[in-house]
Amino acid sequence: MDVREFEDLIDRLGEDISQWPDVQRRAAADLLAASPDAARLLSEARLIRQALSSAPVRAPSGLADRIVAAAGRLAAEEATASPADVHQPG
Repeated sequence: MDVREFEDLIDRLGEDISQWPDVQRRAAADLLAASPDAARLLSEARLIRQALSSAPVRAPSGLADRIVAAAGRLAAEEATASPADVHQPG
């Protein structure tokens, strides 16, 4: 097994090598013992799995309301500003 085949197996079978069929599992173990690139690929796959398995990040309560309120204040300020106060692109 080479690193390219190992990467393909990770993509198809997952990063838990203990769940792979015996032949591929033994070949992967041999490759991991000899290849830092294979070890890096496995480590990255495990990190990705952890990230995908972790709890979703939730916005703080009321964040959307604060954003809408701030946008409203900004729009009101821009509407009442004199033309000299408003920065014109150009």
